[in-house]
Amino acid sequence: MEDLHNIDRRLTDLEVKACFTEDLVDTLNRLVARQQSQIDGLLREISQLRQQPTDSDLGAFRSLRDELPPHY
Repeated sequence: MEDLHNIDRRLTDLEVKACFTEDLVDTLNRLVARQQSQIDGLLREISQLRQQPTDSDLGAFRSLRDELPPHY
């Protein structure tokens, strides 16, 4: 009788651990998916920034006066 009670308790403990493990895996899966989405967005931004012309691409020297803020 004691063996059956011990086996039942151990089985219950394993079931509880399995539930917590499933929850943890689901949480981590959502986290990884969200991070991958952020990485993809950052990669798109980097690609767009690389495609923008730089000052050296324009070929002409630009004075700082050309860069005055809009309120001047």
